[in-house]
Amino acid sequence: MAKKIDYNKHIWEGWSVLDFINDLQFLFNYKKSEFKTKKELKEWCMDNQPYYKKYIPEVVNHFNQELNLK
Repeated sequence: MAKKIDYNKHIWEGWSVLDFINDLQFLFNYKKSEFKTKKELKEWCMDNQPYYKKYIPEVVNHFNQELNLK
């Protein structure tokens, strides 16, 4: 069973988990077939998140629910 994601969790200066997901979603829809591992997805999320380049587990887990990468 997938872990429940707190989409309202504050991450950085007024940005929530959902804000980061919303910002990445459009590009993710075009890139998702390119990811082969969860590590690649994690690195992509960190590189493409606006302003905050640290690992946000909830963001990576949200996108990985669709891909189910290891």
